[in-house]
Formats: sequence, C-alpha cells, structure tokens
Amino acid sequence: MQSMKLHLTQAEGNNLITGITDDAILINHRPYSTCLIVMPNTLVTDWRSNTVNQLSFETLTADDFEKIAALKPEVVLLGTGKTHRFLHPKLNAALTQQGVAVECMTTAAACRTYNILMSEGREVAAALLL
Repeated sequence: MQSMKLHLTQAEGNNLITGITDDAILINHRPYSTCLIVMPNTLVTDWRSNTVNQLSFETLTADDFEKIAALKPEVVLLGTGKTHRFLHPKLNAALTQQGVAVECMTTAAACRTYNILMSEGREVAAALLL
C-alpha cells in the first residue's frame, strides 16, 4: 500500500488533509474510504448518496458538480484518482456559470494543493476521487 503524509503547521480548526493511501484519504487524521468533497469548514462524505452507483471519473455527471456549486467555493480542485484526466466542459457548467475555476489533477496533487490554498484562507473545494 502506497501512502503519503501531508504536513502543515496549523489547521486552525479547518479540515486538513493529513494523508492519502491507496484506499483512503485522511482528513484531520481520520480515514475516509469514499469519494468526498473537502472544504475548510465543510466535509461532504456522501458526494453521491446512491452507493449502488459508485462514483468514479467515468460516472461523473453534471449533477455531481451542481452539488459542489451549491457549496459556493472560490476554486475547485478535482482529484481524478491516480491518473490525471480532464473533464468535458458540459459536466462542470454549473461551476463555470458561477465563475468558479475547476482544476483537474491527480488526487494526490489535489490534496497537496488544497492544503496550501486552505492555509492561505481561500474557500477552496477539493472534490476527491479515490
């Protein structure tokens, strides 16, 4: 199992991504094994509530991005798993209409970038696929 520990000196009561393994993302040292949305003061562990239809890059829909848009982030980091992939623009139209940029990157890169932007006081959302 590959794991990565992420370090930041202060979380100041915010959601901090403290590590990532092949099957979990650690938020404030607590493991989560589902795809989730992390913001400094919000943690959405039921990004797609229908567990029969597992969330993956291939199954992302416009509805998934409307759920993110409702959180009103400044920027969205989409962690696409171990492989860097790009979205079709129609999927993230709800965010684009609000003027919110969506940056696609591997999940590990999204976790690192989230911690940096969060520590700067930004309203960043990391939408993370395992």
